[in-house]
Amino acid sequence: MRYTKEEILSEHNYAKPNSMAGYELHGGLGAEGNYISPRTFKRWEAVNTWTKNLENQGHELLDCSVEILKHDNFPNLKQAEMLLNLGEGKFFWDSLTITGIIEARGRALAEVIAPDFQDIIEEDISGTCLGHMNEGLFVAHGYDEGGDPESKLGAHDQMWFAARDLLFGKNAFPIPEVPESIGRPADERDMPQIPLEYEGILQLITNVLMIEIRAESFFSFSMELAKAKQTFLDNKDEAIKAAEMIARIRQDEAIHVAYLNLMVSEFRTLTIKTVDGKTIKGKEIIDPFWEKIVRWHGEEVHKESVDLRTKDFKAIFNRIEDGESLIKDFNRLSSDPALYAIS
Repeated sequence: MRYTKEEILSEHNYAKPNSMAGYELHGGLGAEGNYISPRTFKRWEAVNTWTKNLENQGHELLDCSVEILKHDNFPNLKQAEMLLNLGEGKFFWDSLTITGIIEARGRALAEVIAPDFQDIIEEDISGTCLGHMNEGLFVAHGYDEGGDPESKLGAHDQMWFAARDLLFGKNAFPIPEVPESIGRPADERDMPQIPLEYEGILQLITNVLMIEIRAESFFSFSMELAKAKQTFLDNKDEAIKAAEMIARIRQDEAIHVAYLNLMVSEFRTLTIKTVDGKTIKGKEIIDPFWEKIVRWHGEEVHKESVDLRTKDFKAIFNRIEDGESLIKDFNRLSSDPALYAIS
């Protein structure tokens, strides 16, 4: 159950390159035209092996399905279709652009060097995902998001831009303001039982994990919107290609959710040496923090996003003729008018 960094970063032999909308991108196509994600020749094998080992010990993975977010996308699919058919696509162009810019920042993961968790864990972790933190897992993830600096191929940042360009065109709107951070701020210690450097890594991987779970919801929304029968009627072929590009990003991201979830799930089961010389189970450290971070990403961030979007959409309708009537139609399409209504 041990893998080298070279194995984790190894590539398949691709039959054709992954290219679209003028972008040359990572990964590639198999002989039958199927997309193959980058750096997964051995990476999936490793994660599946470690996952099976955890399950064979009688442990379960954390629930990392989109259901833990509890709330729908705002706007929902029908509302987004309405906005697009009114000629108001900036909200979607902005979302695709911001996502690409934030993905580029993910390249920083490749520079992360974690402390040796074996030093604070009683059990041998050499054959676990947790024990391979510095054996290419973070590097592969960072390269997936922002690109391998030794390659001229684009990564998820440019893949999102390719999808955007296919739907709207590269310069359809001005570049929007991008949040400085989309992770939960660490204002105080959440895991005082362990040294700060270990807490920092656990905060990082749980934050990134929740960001990936939120992204899964956006994947589905974006693909359905691009393929909807009544949207992008003037360039439906390009829209279908955009949906395919997003599907390729989604495929790439699956390994990220899998290995991050596995690391956290493994840590929960292990015996941790605390700073006061005692030992406790990892779940006593992780579980209270996991509740906080799920609530922050699923509730607080969502509410802030809804508030901003509500103001933006109200401004759109206010400048459109018969806007008040359109607001009523927009609200009727809401999955939860009490939460998502524009007044």
